[in-house]
Amino acid sequence: MKHNVLFILTLVFMLNFSLYAQRGVRIGYIDTEFILENVPEYQEATLQLNSKADKWKNEIQAKLSTVEQKRKDLSNEKALLTKELIDEREEDIAFEEKEILDYQQKRFGPNGDLFIQKKQLMQPIQDQIFAAVQDMAATKQYDIILDKSETVMLYSAKQFDLSDQVVRSITRSAKRTQAESKAERKAAKDEELVPEINYELEAREKALEEKKTERESAIEKARQEKLDARAARVKEAENRRQQILEEREKAKQEKLDARNSSDEPDAKAEEAAKPIETTPEAKPKVEETKTQAQLIEENRQKKLAEREARKKELEDKKNKILEERQKAKDSTNK
Repeated sequence: MKHNVLFILTLVFMLNFSLYAQRGVRIGYIDTEFILENVPEYQEATLQLNSKADKWKNEIQAKLSTVEQKRKDLSNEKALLTKELIDEREEDIAFEEKEILDYQQKRFGPNGDLFIQKKQLMQPIQDQIFAAVQDMAATKQYDIILDKSETVMLYSAKQFDLSDQVVRSITRSAKRTQAESKAERKAAKDEELVPEINYELEAREKALEEKKTERESAIEKARQEKLDARAARVKEAENRRQQILEEREKAKQEKLDARNSSDEPDAKAEEAAKPIETTPEAKPKVEETKTQAQLIEENRQKKLAEREARKKELEDKKNKILEERQKAKDSTNK
């Protein structure tokens, strides 16, 4: 009896092995990119993510343009600014550039918002693809299923492509999930559901949220302190600049007043130039006085003539410069 049972088991085992060997290894492949292109939820979420990324890029470009304009303005105004004020302006520009780079890293860095949201977007779809492949392999007895987008396939026959089947499976699952959700919502109206509360998880999340809020508050406080210090430095530099301009204007006005006072006629010379009535006994003295007055008057006239000559020379130079500018302007317009 024992020999008969052993013989039957050996025969069944050999038959199964023979059938497996005759069937051969079943291999199929999928194209993840094709599947993603045919999942409406993924396409809609991708469009929203791309729109958000474009918005971030526009914000960064606008900030960079503002900084570049400030750098050009500083380059044009360097001749009128002191070294301290130039250093302050350059420090402000460097600070703003660093803020822009930090913001760019936050949005598009390796662990930035774009990377995280892409990962969150891909994870549910990848889970659905994996579940559909597992179900198909178990149902249709596939031994190996490859991913074309991650495997170098020199040739792949279309008959082994399971991508369409995976898309149909995901679509059916989505419809079934929606139907189940509707049924669950309908059933929830008839019974009172008591949610399960994980107090430990809530405590951890609350602690993490508090740490995040505290860290953001500290960062904002430090940033505000830097901005206030920078504003104070800019105001101080502006006051110094205004003081320098006032001192220069005052010195210029003093020079003009000194020059005007040197051109005024000598009061003593005018008094000496007045005619003097004398007696016949004092006649030689009067002639000597008149001669001195004439010399003073001649000297005065000479100074006036020289001043008029200088004035005429400056006027000629001014007219010449205006004519040259007009010629250059006319040649440019032509």
